[in-house]
Amino acid sequence: MLYVNVHCMNVRARDDRYASILEAADVVYCDGTGVRLGARLAGIPIPARMTGADWIHDLCRFAIARGLSLYFLGGEPGVAAEAARRLQELYPGLTIRGVASGYGEADPSIAEVNSSKPDILLVGMGTPTQEKWIASHRDELDVPVVWAVGALFDFMSGRIPRGPRWMTEHDLEWLCRLAAEPRKLWRRYLIGNPLFVWRVVKTYWLDSR
Repeated sequence: MLYVNVHCMNVRARDDRYASILEAADVVYCDGTGVRLGARLAGIPIPARMTGADWIHDLCRFAIARGLSLYFLGGEPGVAAEAARRLQELYPGLTIRGVASGYGEADPSIAEVNSSKPDILLVGMGTPTQEKWIASHRDELDVPVVWAVGALFDFMSGRIPRGPRWMTEHDLEWLCRLAAEPRKLWRRYLIGNPLFVWRVVKTYWLDSR
């Protein structure tokens, strides 16, 4: 299970392997207001975006109700563990089989994941690293559901603040992220967002005439 936001779509435009991984995925959902805007400009209706920091709470409740277990893989050392600790405090009875950090060098963790027998593996390594890691190791992973989650562990651990609800509910979450990590994300948002809109306009408006 994969997601796309504007950054993902910009990566897709220049990375053929990542593009093919998106095409082959069982589920790809919208995780960004910019993608919804682009779809609207292209005349393509898509449902509301769903971002990890929102759906993780529904997932935890669902997992408890159905007796499902999770495994967290990714993030800097300690981040996934702190995210797991906080979520288990919020949701007593939530089963998290294990946690591991890593950005693609996690081959030894495959055996650990399999031995833990989780029902859902959440992989947070950033795009496109996480998608390529999943594609490379999917056949080795004995897990029913493998889900790319981006910076979810950073949000859940408190390492990255999400911003006030009035901003996240009014399509301004990207501005919160930019304010939290300006050096890392300025190019992604200040250059990447206009580039994505231009690519949509060129493809669906200019080139189609």
